[in-house]
Formats: sequence, structure tokens, C-alpha cells
Amino acid sequence: MLLRNRELMGAMVAWIALTTAITVAGSTLAGSMGAGIALASCFLGALPFVALTCLRYRQLAQLSANIDAVLHGERDLDFSSMAEGELAVLSNELDKMVTRLNLTIDELAHEKQALADALADISHQIKTPLTSLSITTELMRKHLIEIPECAEDLDRLRRIEQLEMRVEHLVGTLLKLARLDAGTVSLARETVAVETMVRRATQPLAVALDIAGVSLEVDVAEGCSFTGDLAWSAEALENIVKNCMEHTPSGGHVRIVAWEDALACRIRVTDTGPGIADEDLPYIFERFYRGAHDAEGASAVNPTGVGIGLSLAQGLIAAQEGSLAASNVRDESGTVTGACFDIAFFKAIV
Repeated sequence: MLLRNRELMGAMVAWIALTTAITVAGSTLAGSMGAGIALASCFLGALPFVALTCLRYRQLAQLSANIDAVLHGERDLDFSSMAEGELAVLSNELDKMVTRLNLTIDELAHEKQALADALADISHQIKTPLTSLSITTELMRKHLIEIPECAEDLDRLRRIEQLEMRVEHLVGTLLKLARLDAGTVSLARETVAVETMVRRATQPLAVALDIAGVSLEVDVAEGCSFTGDLAWSAEALENIVKNCMEHTPSGGHVRIVAWEDALACRIRVTDTGPGIADEDLPYIFERFYRGAHDAEGASAVNPTGVGIGLSLAQGLIAAQEGSLAASNVRDESGTVTGACFDIAFFKAIV
């Protein structure tokens, strides 16, 4: 560290030049004895400077190590242990700065916890009337089924039930997004088998896939895994597969392929739908964004097409330091044959 200091090197060069000049002058005036006395005087006079410089650099190294520890999350550090001097003033100011940063971190953590508690209360308050409403509509439906003259009312009741499902789905997703924004989602760091994650993500969609007439193909490389959270990763993948299913016509298929390379565990989801319009690609993961095709095909009671499923998926994957990208699948002639979503969970050690 000393040798990398240009100012110090300049001072040493000047000192060597001055010592040489004094030694030559002493030799000229008083012979070899004068030269020896002059040289010894120069070296003895430089010793306090060298000792002070070494001490100063040792203090700077300690200060630098403390700052590096703060940058890596250490909080219980004392910068005020130095004696009087310029470095002591700097150390005291750094101590004040670190104390202020720690107070700010504590305040942010408290606010995040308060937000998480508020979200939990909101979730409970919303779910309670929704549950009561669901039970009431179920009882009404059973009663109307027994009255042949109420077929039209029964149809209206089914629409109400669909709207209840839409509200429940929307509220749940919005609460998850809010928790992600607040940083209160607790993510595990464990080895996740992709085959298990895919099975967990696709099981809830089995009935919906059958009703839609869309087949599901899965091709996961043996032993494919990554480090992350199984439950949240499965939910992210479920949202992507659900989006592909909703945009695939009857008779089409959704395909999930997973493999590993030197950099990451990669999962690709493709469908045989109309693909994603070029003008929609830059905004596909924005909340509540729906392309022109989605806006035309959505109905008042359709719980899909809200525009937050892909946003939630990207947030959950990004929270695990992964990436999610969207593109189109094209054939040899360049015609779009479906949409493609690429997930990458990067390896910590390559």
C-alpha cells in the first residue's frame, strides 16, 4: 500500500536526492568522515517520518477494513477508537454516519413490518365478507335449482359466483405483489428439484387444461435443480403456464422444458397460441397491462386477463435473483407459432 502512494514515492525520491546532495557536499567539505556524518544525519532525521507514515497507514488500513465491514452488513463497529488528529476527526464523522444509517435501517424494517401486519389485517377483513358471500350464493343456487321458473335468475347467480372468484383471485394476487414490494416475503434458500416444482405448479391447472382442450408436455432433464424457494417458484411457474393455457386454442399444447448449463438452471415454457404482439413485448410484465388481443377477448366475468399474473411471476423470480424473459416462437419461414417464456435461476458458484 505504501509503494502505491504517488505522493509518498515522490517524497522518497526527493529525500534520496537531498541525501545524495548533502552527502556529496559533506564529502567535498570534510572528506569521507563528513560524508558519513551527513549520510547518518539524513537517515536518522528520516526515521520519525517513516515511523509516523507507517503508523498512519496502519490506521488507514484499519479504517478501510471497518468501512468494508459496514458495506457487508456489519453493524456493531466503533470508529471512535483513534487518538486526536485528522484521522480521528474522519473516524468520528464516519461513526456518526454509520449510526445514522443503522437508525434508518431500523426505521425501514419497522415500516416494512407494519406494512406486512396491515396487509395481513386487510386480507383477513376482505376474505371474511367474501367467504360469507360465497356461502350465501351457494345456498341461493341450491334453492334456485329446485325452482324451474328461476332459470334466468340461476344464470345471473352463476355470473355473480364468477365475479366472486375474480375478486378473490385479484385480491390474493394484489396482496402478494404488495408483500413483494414491501420486502416482507420470506424466501427459502434450498435445493429445489425442478421436476417437483413443475408437478406442484401444474397440478392445480389439470382440470382447467382438460376443459380448455389444451395438452401439457413436460421434459425435465434428470437431476435438474436450483437453489431457491419451492413454493414461490411453483407459484411463479403456475402463473406462466396459466397465461399460456389461456392464450392457446383448443387442440393446442403447452410445453415445459428444463435443463442446466454452466451458468444457470433454465426453464422454458412455450405454447401454440397466437404469440405476443411486437408492440406488447416491452410491457408484457407490467401490472394490469393487457394487449389489444386480451382486451378484445376478455369478458366482464372472466377471472383471467387481469394483467398481474405475469407481473407476480417476474417479481417472485427476481426476488430469487433469477430472470424471466418473454419472446415468440417462430418457424423456419419466420411465422409466429406461439409465445415463449424463459426462466433462469443463476448458480452462485460457476
